[in-house]
Amino acid sequence: MTHSTQFDLPSSLSVDLHDDIAVLSLSRPEKRNAIDFAMIRGLDRFFSELPDSIFSELPDSIRAVVIHGKGDHFSAGLDLSSISDIDSSAILFGSQAWHRVFDRIEHGNVPVIAVLHGAVVGGGLELAAAAHIRVAERGTFYALPEGSRGIFVGGGASVRVPQLIGVPRMVDMMLTGRTYGAEEGVALGLSHYLVEPGEGLAKGLELARRVIANAPLSNFGVIQALPRIARADPETGLLLESLMISVAAADDEAKVRLRAFLDKRAQKVSHKDSIAAFGAQPGAA
Repeated sequence: MTHSTQFDLPSSLSVDLHDDIAVLSLSRPEKRNAIDFAMIRGLDRFFSELPDSIFSELPDSIRAVVIHGKGDHFSAGLDLSSISDIDSSAILFGSQAWHRVFDRIEHGNVPVIAVLHGAVVGGGLELAAAAHIRVAERGTFYALPEGSRGIFVGGGASVRVPQLIGVPRMVDMMLTGRTYGAEEGVALGLSHYLVEPGEGLAKGLELARRVIANAPLSNFGVIQALPRIARADPETGLLLESLMISVAAADDEAKVRLRAFLDKRAQKVSHKDSIAAFGAQPGAA
């Protein structure tokens, strides 16, 4: 059941609850969901004040978030009017505010799924890159036009986007204005799933339900430990991996799930079932 909840957010953001999944909407369709500082403050407030966490069984807890954009576009990026007449120190602190918010999305306790359509440009791509899973509708396109605007990325793209597509492709996008479409994007890693127009939100909710069906400590390990392990030197990363599996496997939830598998009460992994559920994705390995 879908119902509204009250958050202290600007008019450019809105939230609906689907049980314990929050759908957070960018709600400036008349501006192609361009991101201004009011929206950044709202995102900061929302992700810092999520009710409880993935570990809570309370009825008002939020265990996953789906972000999407109202109207024809996910987000056309930074609202350039917000920086056109301010000094360099204000831009510096503003960029750091974006970093803080997107770090909170990427490294929070709640899995985040971004549903993309239309323009995913500049700051919109930076927001999408901070999510853990990205679903793109056909017709989505990606761009980093900061070079042609006389500026530079400021919301974390120089860190996150190369992790998805590599430095050379990002350099090309910024120097030449090259865009990528939805089909290219899923092959390159800008998104994980490709769906037909209008089907993105339903797919995002479907994936969110699958995600929250996992053991909470497993999800914690995936979104908190895994990125840090990947960035660590090998010896440190392997130690962190050992610590994470020791904590997760000792949890009561893991014991119940392992026993169900050993007793043949849990479904085995099947590629055929996966194809039936998710479809064969272009560019999938």
